[in-house]
Amino acid sequence: MDVTLILKVGGIGFLVSVIHQILSKSGREEQALLVSLSGIVLVLLLLMGQVGELISAVRGVFGI
Repeated sequence: MDVTLILKVGGIGFLVSVIHQILSKSGREEQALLVSLSGIVLVLLLLMGQVGELISAVRGVFGI
């Protein structure tokens, strides 16, 4: 696992949490929810390649 991936996920989480707090304090709960959901989707897309590599490694170890 690369350190840059961890930093990207942390940065996205930080930005999403700040934007969520700002929107929820201003009374825009719907937009805050959409920002949170889009942050989750973005992080999952970033991690998709790593999950694929993990599955390939497990298949190689067990000979599946």
